[in-house]
Amino acid sequence: MTRQTSLATLGVLASLALLAPHAQAADTTPEPPPPPRYSAPAAAPLATAQGHIKAARWGAAIDELKRLNLERDADWNNLMGFSLRKQATPDLEGAQRHYDAALRLNPNHLGALEYVGELALMKKDLPAAEAYLARLQRACGIANPCEPLETLKKAVAAYKAAPK
Repeated sequence: MTRQTSLATLGVLASLALLAPHAQAADTTPEPPPPPRYSAPAAAPLATAQGHIKAARWGAAIDELKRLNLERDADWNNLMGFSLRKQATPDLEGAQRHYDAALRLNPNHLGALEYVGELALMKKDLPAAEAYLARLQRACGIANPCEPLETLKKAVAAYKAAPK
């Protein structure tokens, strides 16, 4: 092969390489649209339990949470602790176990920090409540407002103001 033939072959190959992307893009057939979704998306697993909690149906919330059995979920443990603490005959030790589990799974879980602080006040343990309040302050950081923090601050202040 002569030098001139080699250069011509190289030129043809370069031209083909430049045209190749355009050849691939020439197919302008549109993708078919996805089929319509007629079913509603599945609800979050804790939604039913949260509904029971909003309605103060503690027993139903506990039953639903037990049915779900999501022990490795911080939110699940937080809701279980809350429901156990709020029921007619509070299970303070059970609530403590679940708040502790929630905080092991997520040390900055705002709800669990608020509720375990309230639990400490129920147990008449102001130093523990204040320690949870400090942790909650750090967890909230600069978030303003931080509703769990404000709620626990009010609960600690009310506890301190109450006659002993």
